[in-house]
Amino acid sequence: RTALGVEFGPTRIKACLVDLDDPSRVLGVGSHEWENRLEDGNWTYSLDEVWLGLREAYSDLAADVKQRYGIRLDTVGAIGVSAMMHGYLPFDASGELLVPFRTWRNTTTSVAAAELTEVFGVNIPLRWSIAHLYQAVLNQERHASNVSFLTTLAGYVHWKLTGRKVLRVGDASGMFPIDPATKGYD
Repeated sequence: RTALGVEFGPTRIKACLVDLDDPSRVLGVGSHEWENRLEDGNWTYSLDEVWLGLREAYSDLAADVKQRYGIRLDTVGAIGVSAMMHGYLPFDASGELLVPFRTWRNTTTSVAAAELTEVFGVNIPLRWSIAHLYQAVLNQERHASNVSFLTTLAGYVHWKLTGRKVLRVGDASGMFPIDPATKGYD
């Protein structure tokens, strides 16, 4: 009767285990510090760092549970993942990442964001995934024609943990305009 929440923040990956019957009751916490870096003009984290950080945060959490309760953490009841909702993780049809993860800090999409704002009739921020994809098309980046699947960091982690390519509305709204009435898009 527990839930593990994992948050991939910009400077720390946090893990928090709570009691499902009383979610305000924290059973254990763990974290791992990380920092994005500038590579080839883009702010990024490597996907290897994602998994290392997740393992370290979970290990830290398990040690906290062991210290608090004297038990080994073998399983949890549910897992939730949240992360920076903005960014660009494009994959090809075989599931290979086409370019390094472009984080929320990248604002090199002003032309694409302006054009998309005009076309859609809603503000498209520089950091939204659709602006990154369209800017890659405008820049004639070689990978753009091979994009089969585009997701956020939380979507990527969820996909790799479950095999399902899904986003909840909060993450999806960092990718593309979401209609506030229908909670979807056309």
